[in-house]
Amino acid sequence: MRRSEYHKALAQAVTDQLQGKASLNIPAGAAPLWRAFLELSMARSWHQFGPNPISYQEIEAWARLKRWPLQPHHIDALRAMDAALLEHFALKRATPPGGSKTVPQTSGHKLSPKLFDLALS
Repeated sequence: MRRSEYHKALAQAVTDQLQGKASLNIPAGAAPLWRAFLELSMARSWHQFGPNPISYQEIEAWARLKRWPLQPHHIDALRAMDAALLEHFALKRATPPGGSKTVPQTSGHKLSPKLFDLALS
């Protein structure tokens, strides 16, 4: 399996797990990377709209603390997995419960100078 296919397979495994699929389907030999991603993901920071990406600094610090010699392709795999997680949360945020976007509520009143001033205060 080429590296790009390997990264896609790991990213798909993340997506499958986030969607609640029962079985974990990761490529052969990927268990250490999967555990690394889980550890890094558990330590990630969040903002009001969802998770922040795992930074290169966090990956480097984790690898140094664990004394795990990461190679560039390992980092690429971790970043692909992280991108899948971020995409999942972005899609979840973009689609409200019920599956369709709601139309913003509008006022039945015509805009008047008083209403405009009230909206600005």
